[in-house]
Amino acid sequence: MTEILKHSKHLTRLQIVEAAFTWIDTPYQHQASVKQAGCDCLGLIRGIWREFYGREPMSVPPYTANWAEENGQETLLHAAEQCLQSCLKSQTQAGDVILFRMQAQSPVKHMAIMSAPDRIIHAYWGRAVVESFLVPYWIRRWSHSFSFPGLD
Repeated sequence: MTEILKHSKHLTRLQIVEAAFTWIDTPYQHQASVKQAGCDCLGLIRGIWREFYGREPMSVPPYTANWAEENGQETLLHAAEQCLQSCLKSQTQAGDVILFRMQAQSPVKHMAIMSAPDRIIHAYWGRAVVESFLVPYWIRRWSHSFSFPGLD
């Protein structure tokens, strides 16, 4: 990515995690991405992107709650591959983005920011943006890891 960081020349993982924490308690709102007003899991990542990089690199088309099941396409995974830097699960660190498959063989449908080796921050359907433990439920569904571009 050739985007210039808005706030600093060198973005750190700690800055990503700190930014994610400022979204805690933002109500879950499908397709939204406004801190303290509402967001979904993609909206959280989009909001963090805007904070550090400015304009989002692509527009997000309207999507339904069951879009992944309906079309079977890896839309979320392909967008992550275009905008973020892939990393191995074993090398995932705080500040990285984790993608999840909610069922085996289904498209990626959920994403979170790793906040610590055993915790994630994500917009949780029916609740709000929360920090959760990376329990076996999430570990079994973890499919891909990505880093924001330009991290030190």
